[in-house]
Amino acid sequence: MVTLTVDEHYCKGCGLCIVACPKEILQFARHLNEQGYHPVTCLDQEACTGCTLCYVTCPDGAITIVKDK
Repeated sequence: MVTLTVDEHYCKGCGLCIVACPKEILQFARHLNEQGYHPVTCLDQEACTGCTLCYVTCPDGAITIVKDK
């Protein structure tokens, strides 16, 4: 099991992670964060393979991926 978390405080809504995700499970949230950006959210945690492409492409370090054993 993989847990993908986006820290909305740091996310600027650049969308690079959305483009990088091979499973296409990331999208912009409808709400705004404290800085006035639409943060990214994960649509389907179970579909996440933990490939870390979103993590690597995030320029703000807003994404955390934890792989459970």
